[in-house]
Amino acid sequence: MIKSDDTGKLILRLSLGILVLMHGLMKLSGGVGGISGMLSSHGLPGFLAYFVYVGEVIGPLLVILGIYSRLGALFIFLNMIVAILLAHAGQLFSTNQQGGWALELQGMFLFGALAVAFMGAGRFSLGGSGGRWN
Repeated sequence: MIKSDDTGKLILRLSLGILVLMHGLMKLSGGVGGISGMLSSHGLPGFLAYFVYVGEVIGPLLVILGIYSRLGALFIFLNMIVAILLAHAGQLFSTNQQGGWALELQGMFLFGALAVAFMGAGRFSLGGSGGRWN
């Protein structure tokens, strides 16, 4: 069996980054009006919705490229915490029709980002494996 922690980190970074970025690209083209409305309904300023671009565009790009990947993963992690609390709190302890957790996708993004934040980018990155935030 071939063992390569750096290859595993690359696969995790690319899958997490690309999948979250796809959500961010949709928001870039469609706007964040719905998120602004959710924030307002919780008594928060609607302009905070623009921070979703940090968590779903900037963060994923940093993770994909392996430049400040720990910081990018932290952006994704925080974005997912807010998304779960604002949009999915009612599903937190629910299961889906197949018996799995209702928030499987959100959970994978949340915990995948946490894993990248702890492990860093690895050798196959533009930022190299050195440095506190790579």
